[in-house]
Amino acid sequence: MKTLRILKSTATNEYFPAAAVLSVVVLFWALGLVGGLSLLSKHQSLLATISWLLFVYAAAVLSPLAGLLAAGDLIRRWLRNRQRSGAAPSGADPARAEPAGTASA
Repeated sequence: MKTLRILKSTATNEYFPAAAVLSVVVLFWALGLVGGLSLLSKHQSLLATISWLLFVYAAAVLSPLAGLLAAGDLIRRWLRNRQRSGAAPSGADPARAEPAGTASA
C-alpha cells in the first residue's frame, strides 16, 4: 500500500507531466548518441529506410521543442511556488488574502 500511495502522489504532482516529457526527450537524445544510426548499416528496403529517416527527422525536430516547453513549464511552476511560499506569512493562505486597500473593519 505504501508503494501505491507513493506512486499516486508522484503521478498527481504538478511537476510530473513536464518532468516526464523532459525525461523522455533526454532519453531519446541519449539513445540517439549511443547508436541510433544502426539502421543505416543494415540492408533494409528503401521504403523502410525512408520511413525510419522521416520518423527520426520528425522526432529530432519536435523533441527539442517539447524539451524547451517542458523545461520552461518546470521553471515557471517552481518560481510561482517559490514566490508564493516567500510572500505569504506563516500560517496564511495566499488564496484567501484580501486585496490591498480593502481592509475589513
